[in-house]
Amino acid sequence: MDIKKVLLLGGSGFLGTYIANRLSQRGIEVTIPTRRRERTKALIIQPNVEMPEADIHCTETLAALMQDQDAVINLVGILHSHDVKLPYSKDFAEAHVELPKKIIAACKAAGVRRLVHMSALNADPKGPSEYLCSKGDGEAIVLAARNELDVTVFRPSVIFGLGDSFLSMFASVLKKLPFFPLGFGHARFQPVWAADVADAFVDCLGDSSTYGQAYDLVGPKVYTLRELVDYTAQLTGSKATIVPLSEGWAYLQAGLMWLAPKPMMSPDNLRSMQRDSVCEGNCKPPANWQPTALEAIAPTYIALNTPKGKLDGFRFRAGR
Repeated sequence: MDIKKVLLLGGSGFLGTYIANRLSQRGIEVTIPTRRRERTKALIIQPNVEMPEADIHCTETLAALMQDQDAVINLVGILHSHDVKLPYSKDFAEAHVELPKKIIAACKAAGVRRLVHMSALNADPKGPSEYLCSKGDGEAIVLAARNELDVTVFRPSVIFGLGDSFLSMFASVLKKLPFFPLGFGHARFQPVWAADVADAFVDCLGDSSTYGQAYDLVGPKVYTLRELVDYTAQLTGSKATIVPLSEGWAYLQAGLMWLAPKPMMSPDNLRSMQRDSVCEGNCKPPANWQPTALEAIAPTYIALNTPKGKLDGFRFRAGR
């Protein structure tokens, strides 16, 4: 399939910026709907990128956006909800379950067969958290449409890179405070670089061998959360004391953070960490998957006061 136009849903976020850059560099026209166009100036200046203001949760709007598109990439996802409900709240349902249903219906109505969807490693309708449960249901909905659409699902572990809310968040706290309270330090992750994830999404668009498939995207090495925080402290030169928290104190800390307008952590995030975000056993990466080591990338943006770090920052904002 010759892909010339892509509708990128959730494209104004962290990973979306990487994918938009990749698509733009390949001469593909990208449409990125947004509710606040003025907040996405870095993407607006990209060649071949259009950013109409639109509410993608509106069925009629989705159908209109899909006209003349060759493919749809759905990156929409949330990490927090201010409501709690089992198996998941309305916020998680709308973003991870109801929206994929609307996207599939709109694809069928507009005659767009190609759909690439971002799920999450450990997504499971019976998972320990609202996030993983809702992601699991959304993934199942997309894969159930594979007889009618050319769908591909990707399940990344935690994603790192310039602009992330992972290592960058650790660095910010470590620079400001003399101590770092850390819960669930034993939780394991297999971080994957955003640029590698973006390449997987873009490379699969015209690859018919990926139709109907779901792939796991992880980095080459497994780390505990404590190891990642220690490494970030090393990169920033922080002398902050890492204070391990018991499970009870960790949930109390997450509950207090959850009350903030833009929470860095929530109790549901800790419930997600009950399952290690690593690829073991029946892991299925894409063909020729060769992920980049975290140690090759993290120093270039965590230590942005270095000449290379500053240059990489300029390159990222310029889409190169």
